[in-house]
Amino acid sequence: MDNNTVLRSLRYAMDIKDQEMNDIFTLGGASFETSEVSAMLKAEDHEDFTELPDEGMLQFLDGLILKKRGPSERPAAKVEEEISNNLMMRKIRIAFELKEDDMIRTIGKGGFVVKKAELTALFRKKGHKHYRACGDQMMRYFLKGLGSR
Repeated sequence: MDNNTVLRSLRYAMDIKDQEMNDIFTLGGASFETSEVSAMLKAEDHEDFTELPDEGMLQFLDGLILKKRGPSERPAAKVEEEISNNLMMRKIRIAFELKEDDMIRTIGKGGFVVKKAELTALFRKKGHKHYRACGDQMMRYFLKGLGSR
């Protein structure tokens, strides 16, 4: 799923303004102007639309975790992982402190029934034999359910 769509969905789910979005980016280590953040939130066919790079998306999600949960006592491990729906879902799950049952309910509110085994497969490491890639549709259901919480 593209970064801008996830960003717009999170903004809708949390009901926050552009300035607060910019503050979250700053917490994550990004430095965007409020006008740049506004351009990232526009529809793809809008003339002022700006694409959110993968690094910016990761910084936003890290900032969201810091905003929702506060700073961690232990140092953050820098993991060079390619951005994927699985990674974005994992970071959103951490930020909102969602347990397995919460995740199942949230995805269910989005309109999809997911079993515990399917859910745990999404959060396994990529090389694990039971790993399952999170598709765009699953991510949409999750973000939709998050918005209806």
